[in-house]
Amino acid sequence: MADFLSGFRIGGSGMAAQRARMNSISSNIANINTTKTPEGGPYRRKDVVFEAIPDAQSFGDIIGANDPKADFNRVQVTDVVYDKKAPLLKYEPNHPDANEEGYVAYPNVNLMEEMTNMIQASRSYEANVQAIQATKDMALSALEIGR
Repeated sequence: MADFLSGFRIGGSGMAAQRARMNSISSNIANINTTKTPEGGPYRRKDVVFEAIPDAQSFGDIIGANDPKADFNRVQVTDVVYDKKAPLLKYEPNHPDANEEGYVAYPNVNLMEEMTNMIQASRSYEANVQAIQATKDMALSALEIGR
């Protein structure tokens, strides 16, 4: 049963990572026209950073070099980074956030890129759901053998 639990942990970590990615994408799309933030300036696009970590439950699992589970990795969100691209400047002299020259700084968020990332995150989430379902089906089949 321990190997099945590893499958659940790995699939669950993938689902959690993709959920965090979807949250950042949603924030980017929701703030596509935000010209003023509490930090000052336009909204900055966010992106999550993933890291592969060993699938270990305990300290013994971590130091167990001969453990076959040591070859399996979970995913973890390690950081949320802000895009360094310059904001888009649009000439709108009547806008309340316009500078002295009449330009307004808009976030450099590309809607098509965000939608593509959203589809990719959604498909990755679905793949992890299917992996967990397959692991569950195998565990139930293994229990049926014992009957």
